[in-house]
Amino acid sequence: MASVVPKVKLNNGLFMPILGLGTWKSKPGEVSQAVKDAIDIGYRHFDCAHIYQNEKEVGEGLKAKFDQKVVKREEVFVTSKLWNTDHDPSLVEPALKRTLSNLGLEYLDLYLIHWPHGFKAGNELFPVDKDGKPLFSDVDYVDTWKALEECVKKGLTKSIGISNFNSQQVDRILKVATIKPVTNQVECHPYLTQKKLAKFCKDRGVVLTAYSPLGSPDRPWAKPGEPQLLQDPKLKEIADKYKKSVAQILIRYQIQQDNIVIPKSVSKNRMKENFEVFDFELSADDLKAIDGFDRNGRLVPISEAKHHPHYPFNIEF
Repeated sequence: MASVVPKVKLNNGLFMPILGLGTWKSKPGEVSQAVKDAIDIGYRHFDCAHIYQNEKEVGEGLKAKFDQKVVKREEVFVTSKLWNTDHDPSLVEPALKRTLSNLGLEYLDLYLIHWPHGFKAGNELFPVDKDGKPLFSDVDYVDTWKALEECVKKGLTKSIGISNFNSQQVDRILKVATIKPVTNQVECHPYLTQKKLAKFCKDRGVVLTAYSPLGSPDRPWAKPGEPQLLQDPKLKEIADKYKKSVAQILIRYQIQQDNIVIPKSVSKNRMKENFEVFDFELSADDLKAIDGFDRNGRLVPISEAKHHPHYPFNIEF
């Protein structure tokens, strides 16, 4: 099946498919098949990260489809992210090269700073002291950004961007950038609509990419009784009206705001369902109704980093 996914024009003139497959929490042994299935369905955009610890398997899935001549490398958009322990400028290029090696690729389409706050460099992904408190790095993400720009100049990645940055942090990057971030990837769904941040970014030519658009029901720290977007009766009503699933409504909601959206799944049926969102349109009234769900309901607060000076969620947006 040829991909029907519309593309968003980035501020550097390149194009990014508005719908992609997220790979966070995809278990070893599942993600390689998921990537192959996704390509067969029509996905051409894959969102990865070093911290997901599954990039080798993503690479295996991509290679299988390249070898079968189902897709060419230039037809696929691959994103990855610099982990918090590699914020020191001297570590950025080696980290990106390690990701390329794991994915089996010669270049990335997009490389993001995963979080504005850095952790102590080393082999531990979440370094802690003897009392279990996180060990932070004092590297300024502005210096990390400069090292990302060098990676573009060397052809290791075509575009660069940020993730989980607040408005003030976006501004700080823009003030020093010789290569602008093309996107800010943030948690975004009807309980956390990110309207202010999206407008702020778009006014500056930075596209919003929405992660956890379905409310991340399988997040490891979910507590019993917390609201579940996919079970929301009002959303079910809207979904019934369009003869679609709640997941399809949630994905379409992002697309109609020109947000790039990356729902995660490893189930072929669900990936197919998530892909079938280009044959209907939500009415203005329904969009407004879904906007009304906003409750600043952040599901990925990363509160263990809240004492870091660059922790992003201490201001309104």
